[in-house]
Amino acid sequence: MRDIDDSKAPLLEHLVELRKRLIRAFLALAVAFGVCFYFADHIFAFLAQPLVDAFGPGKGKLVYTKLYEAFFTEVRVAFFAAFFLAFPIIANQIWAFIAPGLYAKEKRAFLPFLIATPLLFIGGGALAYYVVMPTAFRFFLGFQGNLGGIQQEALPAVGDYLSLVMHFILAFGIAFLLPVLLMLLERAGLVTRTQLVKGRRYAILVAFIIAAVATPPDVLSQFMLAVPLIFLYEMSLIAIWFTERRRAREAEAEKAIELHSEQG
Repeated sequence: MRDIDDSKAPLLEHLVELRKRLIRAFLALAVAFGVCFYFADHIFAFLAQPLVDAFGPGKGKLVYTKLYEAFFTEVRVAFFAAFFLAFPIIANQIWAFIAPGLYAKEKRAFLPFLIATPLLFIGGGALAYYVVMPTAFRFFLGFQGNLGGIQQEALPAVGDYLSLVMHFILAFGIAFLLPVLLMLLERAGLVTRTQLVKGRRYAILVAFIIAAVATPPDVLSQFMLAVPLIFLYEMSLIAIWFTERRRAREAEAEKAIELHSEQG
């Protein structure tokens, strides 16, 4: 019973610390949401720019078929942008909570992944916004015109368009985290570089399956996600090769120090 009583204080301290970090993260998200909601029109205009460019100057329009759709679209835009705006603070609070429980060596190993995660996600989102979405939208709009004597015109709804944009950005952003996932799995000892090299053909197949599930049902978008995924897989193999060599050098250095201390 005494051991249980002695363990209460540290547990309560951890819970209090967790509560403090969560409150700060939610406050950061709430403040970011307020700012983004005020500029929701400008943010949505930025997100709509690929469609504007695909339609051409002065052409095309977005509609809403429900009275509340435009308002809730702005709310969703604000939440979507607020998460990205507040992410540095949220990540900092997560790091501040888990860092005291890590050894210095573990902190050095984990920190690069913490830095690489937002950079890779932004890279994937940027590829979706600047390359994939304009190409896909021009492809989709190419079906406008006379169809068997009936004029066919694209009239996308604001809610549907926002869902499509968020789908593109999130799909590409999360998919671009593949190197982080593979390196963490290798670091945890769940896979080895040799196994990843042998499984390359299966990785290519999985890349196309992921692209088929994560993107709209057109071959162009799927291809534009699958190819970067395969490239990132190969880059992960190279990065793992470098980390394996570095760990081998560190292990040799530690053995040399131990041998020297034993002889001394």
